[in-house]
Amino acid sequence: MNNNKGIIVIISGPSGSGKGTIVKEIIKHDRYALSISVTTRSPRVGEKEGIHYFFKSRQEFEEMIHRGDLIEWAEFCENYYGTPRSYVEKMQSEGKDVILEIEVQGALKVKELNPEAVLIFIVPPSLTELKNRLIGRGTEKEEIIEKRLKRALEELDMINKYDYLVVNDSIHEAANKIHTIVEAEHMKATRNLDLIEKIKKERF
Repeated sequence: MNNNKGIIVIISGPSGSGKGTIVKEIIKHDRYALSISVTTRSPRVGEKEGIHYFFKSRQEFEEMIHRGDLIEWAEFCENYYGTPRSYVEKMQSEGKDVILEIEVQGALKVKELNPEAVLIFIVPPSLTELKNRLIGRGTEKEEIIEKRLKRALEELDMINKYDYLVVNDSIHEAANKIHTIVEAEHMKATRNLDLIEKIKKERF
């Protein structure tokens, strides 16, 4: 395995956990590339095509599924979300660690197909804090907020399938913890087999 190849780093967490803000902090570093997801949901205020998401109709999204253009895809709260394959593979080959901000269902699909992917789950300090953040957005109806809270509980039951857990008490601290995780992953012996072989071939 080549240590110069980028790692797929998956960031998941309930809506309102702050994962989007943490990702913005992480990608300030040049070593990372952010994979932009495709979705069928409507843009929120301030979201732009090709920067925050690629916004597609359900028909367009389903055509992407059939062509095999997505590494993973899932349906959540009546909308599709997916990760484009070509961009991720290109960035990895250039040595960039690719950040995928996706939900649990999609994350586990990626892990199944790419066992070397690193799964990190972001949690808020408490469910009360999570609810307050969702209400504070002011972008969704109460019934959607309740759906998201119910989904959050379901996701928490699946944390044991993740590699790491990061509590978001502070955006800066959470981002630093993720940097540390990625650094450690790059130093894993299994990611450096080519270096080990090179060392073995050296002669005294």
